[in-house]
Amino acid sequence: MSVMHPNCGDSEIRPFKIEVPEATLNDLRNRLAGTRWPDELPGVGWDYGTPLGYLRELVEYWRTVYDWREHESRLNELPQFTTAIDGANVHFIHVRSPEPDALPLIITHGWPGSVVEMLDVLGPLTDPRAHGAAAADAFHVVVPSIPGFGLSGPTRETGWDVRRIAAAWAVLMERLGYRNYGAQGGDWGARISWELGAQDREHVVGVHVNMMVAAAPDHPAEMARLDDEDRARLARRHRFHAELSGYMKIQATRPQTLAYALTDSPVGQLAWIVEKFKEWTDSEHAPEDAVDRDRMLTNVMLYWLTGTAGSSARLYYEFSRSGSWGPPAPSETPTGVAVFAHDIAQPIRSTAERDNNIVHWSEFDRGGHFAAMEQPLLLVEDIRKFFHRFR
Repeated sequence: MSVMHPNCGDSEIRPFKIEVPEATLNDLRNRLAGTRWPDELPGVGWDYGTPLGYLRELVEYWRTVYDWREHESRLNELPQFTTAIDGANVHFIHVRSPEPDALPLIITHGWPGSVVEMLDVLGPLTDPRAHGAAAADAFHVVVPSIPGFGLSGPTRETGWDVRRIAAAWAVLMERLGYRNYGAQGGDWGARISWELGAQDREHVVGVHVNMMVAAAPDHPAEMARLDDEDRARLARRHRFHAELSGYMKIQATRPQTLAYALTDSPVGQLAWIVEKFKEWTDSEHAPEDAVDRDRMLTNVMLYWLTGTAGSSARLYYEFSRSGSWGPPAPSETPTGVAVFAHDIAQPIRSTAERDNNIVHWSEFDRGGHFAAMEQPLLLVEDIRKFFHRFR
C-alpha cells in the first residue's frame, strides 16, 4: 500500500482513503503460509518471548480467518486526511462533534500502537449524548499517525524526535482552525502531548496522559515516605528496565538492522508487537485476555502494509540522541494523570507532583498500557472529568 506524500511546501489538507491492493493481501497470505518456524524450549511459556504454539495458532487465524477488508472498511468510515508538515506526510483522523461548543482534543498513540487504538473512544468523546453523557463533555477529536508510523508512512530525514512531532501537532491544530485545545496520549503519545503543552502553552488548555514517566525518588527522606504500593511500583519499574526493555535498547541503537527482519517477515512483525500486548496489558494467559484479537491484528497490519517497522523504531533512536531521555523537565501546563493497574510505567505521585502541575489524578484497579483498547469507557470518563474544568 502506498501512502500519499504531498509536496513538503504544500499546506493543503487532503481527504484520505485506505485502499490496499488485493495482490498485497495475497502476498501476505503466501508469506504466512511459507513461514520458517524456529524451535522452542519446552515449558518456558512467555519467559523467552512469544511462545511458538500461541504464535502458530494466531498466524493461522491471521491467514485464514481475519478479514482485512472488514477493518479497512470500518477505518474508511471515519473522516481521514493527510497534510504535509515540516517535510513529512501526516495522516490523521478528524471527527467533529455535533455539539458546536465541543472542545478540540488531539490524541496521540505510541509504539507499538496506531490510530486503531482509539476506535472505541471516538464515539463517546465526540457524541456524548448518544452514549448517555452530557453534551457539555463533547470533543472535536483529532487522532494523527506519528510521522514514521503506519498511515503517515516512513519519515524521509533524520531529526524526527518528540519535540519536532509536538511542533508539527501545533501546526496541525492551527491548520484545522483550533485556537484552544487539549492534548491526550499514552506511551509516546504521553510524551508528545506533554511536549506539545510546553511548546504551545498559549493554546493548549491542558494535557491528560494515561502513562507518565516521572522521576524516581532520589532522596532517603522521599524513600522513607513511600507506602507499600509505591514500593511495588518501583519494583515493577526495576523489572521493566532489567527484563522487559530490550526492544527499547535495540530500537534506540540499531533500528535499521531490525527493520530488515520485520519488513520482510509478517510473522516476525507480529511476534515483535504481540509480545508487548501480552506483557503490557491486563492479561494473564494471552493478549486476547485484554484486547480484541482482530483489533490487535489490524494494528499489526498498519505496520506491515506501510512497511514502517524501521521508521517507527527510529523515534527511539532520535529521542535517545535529543538530550531528552528520562523524565521530562518540569511543566507548568495543567496535567491530568490516569494510572492503570497493569501499565508498564506507573508514576510515584509525590515525585510526579513535584515536577508537574498535576491538577487531576485517577487510579484504576484494572487495565494496562493500551487503555483506549482495554478500558475505553474508563479512559473516556477520566478525560471528560479532567477537561471539564477548562470549558
